[in-house]
Amino acid sequence: MTAFSGIRIIDFSGGIAGPMATMLLGDLGAEVIKVEPLAGDRMKDHPGYLCWNRNKQVVTLDLHTFAGLSAARSLLATADMAVFDWHPGELERSGLDAVTVRAANPALLHAWFPPYSPHGRWSQLPPDEALLSAVSGVSWLQMSYEDRPTYLISPQVQYGQAMIGAGVLASALVERAKSGEGQAITVSGLHGVSAVESGGTIRAADMFRMGGRGSRGGVPNYRLYECADGEWFFLGTLTPQFFLKALEATDMMHLMAWEQVGGEFTNLLKPDINPLVIAALEERFKEKPRAEWLKILHDNDVPRGPVGKSLEWFRSETARINEMHLEFEHPTLGKVELPGVPVKLTATPGSVRSLPISAKLDAIAQRAAPKVSPRAPAGKRGGPLSGIRILDLGAFIAGTFAPGILANWGADSIKVEPIDGDPFRTYGLGFIGYNRGKRGLSIDLKNPKGREAFLDLVRVSDVVLDNYRTGVRERLGIDYQTLKAINPRIISCSVTGYGPVGELSPDPGFDPLVQARSGLMDAQGGGVEPVFYQIPVNDTASAMVAAFGVVAALFARERTGEGQEVLTCLANQSILTQSGELTWYEGRPANPKGGLDLLGTSATNRFYACSDGWVMVAGTKAEHFPAICIALGHPEWAGRLIAEKAIQEPVEGQLANQFAEMFATISKDEAVDRLLTKGVPAATVTSTADLFESPYMHENNYFEDFEHPAFGAIRGPRFLGEFSRTPGGYPRRSPGIGEHSVEVLRDCGFSEDRISELLAQGVIRQE
Repeated sequence: MTAFSGIRIIDFSGGIAGPMATMLLGDLGAEVIKVEPLAGDRMKDHPGYLCWNRNKQVVTLDLHTFAGLSAARSLLATADMAVFDWHPGELERSGLDAVTVRAANPALLHAWFPPYSPHGRWSQLPPDEALLSAVSGVSWLQMSYEDRPTYLISPQVQYGQAMIGAGVLASALVERAKSGEGQAITVSGLHGVSAVESGGTIRAADMFRMGGRGSRGGVPNYRLYECADGEWFFLGTLTPQFFLKALEATDMMHLMAWEQVGGEFTNLLKPDINPLVIAALEERFKEKPRAEWLKILHDNDVPRGPVGKSLEWFRSETARINEMHLEFEHPTLGKVELPGVPVKLTATPGSVRSLPISAKLDAIAQRAAPKVSPRAPAGKRGGPLSGIRILDLGAFIAGTFAPGILANWGADSIKVEPIDGDPFRTYGLGFIGYNRGKRGLSIDLKNPKGREAFLDLVRVSDVVLDNYRTGVRERLGIDYQTLKAINPRIISCSVTGYGPVGELSPDPGFDPLVQARSGLMDAQGGGVEPVFYQIPVNDTASAMVAAFGVVAALFARERTGEGQEVLTCLANQSILTQSGELTWYEGRPANPKGGLDLLGTSATNRFYACSDGWVMVAGTKAEHFPAICIALGHPEWAGRLIAEKAIQEPVEGQLANQFAEMFATISKDEAVDRLLTKGVPAATVTSTADLFESPYMHENNYFEDFEHPAFGAIRGPRFLGEFSRTPGGYPRRSPGIGEHSVEVLRDCGFSEDRISELLAQGVIRQE
């Protein structure tokens, strides 16, 4: 069986977020019926359409007619879940809102994926990644040489909305299996922002995360470097131990002896020392070709990642071993290459069975409305995962953010750290952002009594999640087979860098190393020089996919009574988060071309500086060109170019320069008012400095304030999806090392004598 076999989803969404979310459930066995308008999905001609709508039956309905709406309601009466991405107000006008639809089918899970938000000025804009990044601050958070917004050519926020959305949908299914009740769900574009920027859109007093000057990375130990042959690699020495290995391997240990450094790693990162260390390393790495440096660093166990090309990575041995490169035959396009299933459930595995299949409505299998019998009496209502206990062995981001996500959905996530804590704690606000909602338990797993205590926790827990390097679980004696023997219902999830087998499997998998290898950095740089994404793309994506895999396994356990192992890796997500760019067939449209401090893809689709800030102009259709000219007070410009050609004019060409001169003379609010009045999609750009006071973000309940004992007042994201009947949210701030050790052990049935003994022997730590 598969995890979601027997679940029927009616998918009314288009574009990326909704279809990709339902794709992930479809990969794990759900029946997905895609309902499209007469003109088809708005992105039907994008190569990614074939990936995001695989395994689906596609039917066409005109929902502007009585017959079409009637047919849609008939389908909804048979569904377990419905997914929409319409603008605010559209569902109510069509009678397809949650209240109306669920009156006829109370067990239905009604999911809404608004492109931006439920409320506010920007909620009615047409779907566009750059506009979403502009209004949410994402475009300004990106590291750049100039202090200005950057256009990201890969739609990471919409991918984030899709991945977090898949977990939200699965969590609602888990809750419904227990309560027997449906509910309304919202996963907005801003929830996608909070998922990919939990460590970026966070502030302590006036301190928030800022990138270094340029797009190579702001610190010497975690940065892109160019070699003697012009090739680039990323030095991924996030911890002091790894960086010291790098200095030793490159004969640069004398940097530690500098008077200003005095042997202290943290001194290397001080504002006056940091650029000097970077310059010294840049000079050193330009002395040898990349292949020679990579061998030296590999031989000394130094994390490093060569900057590669996306398509080469997609067709690499690593992708093949992890079953992330698949081929299908299309009747007109020929061979189509597309990504595989990103998460592996060992007992209920998923599969890609077909490309999208066109179907007739009368061919859709008839079935009765779902009736769900509660499996447990209704208790205190929290998030949909209330009552689930997670043991979080993760560190840094990829492993440990997944339990944070699950905590946001109601699970009791317990951060299990070594006595010295997660090394990522030294990164302050980043650690806080990715570890919210948890209780803290500090325990020495290398001590036999610590391991024994941990295994006793496993007996009364639901999930164990880690991101250890390959082989570490076995050495610690906490691999899945060991855990299963203790608790057959346990779900063990492991997140690695490159998967369990293959040449790269032993390597550490820090996010930018995979960014580099996967071609993401090269694509964003456009061949000028690679660009380090400020969003920890593969880390956050792996956390979201791991959380989704865990919830899928929990849902399967509701049916089978048994747990299973869940596996994923950063390499899988490096392909998933380029799924639209990597879905390949002969003659496909070219991907957008990147560049340093990229402003956009054309003169009509780019960021422009106004007299008091920036605007994003999303002129992607021919009719937008004359409208822009009129809005800027120069209708005569519209007669100089054919509109279809104008929207392809270069981002830094003559037309762009003319536009830029005019935008510079008016305020950003006036510019947007003029453009929107003429039907041109546009929005003001939220700077990093303005983000935390943004009326739009606050109107949509994006932020919440809480107190931290070390950092004081913190402002960070509130929700990772919303549930009408089982509201989630973070129940607490990130924990101190072992802050709740005694409380956790008591809750798990440990006697007071045993807890005292473990404390006295230093096996556990309590702050």
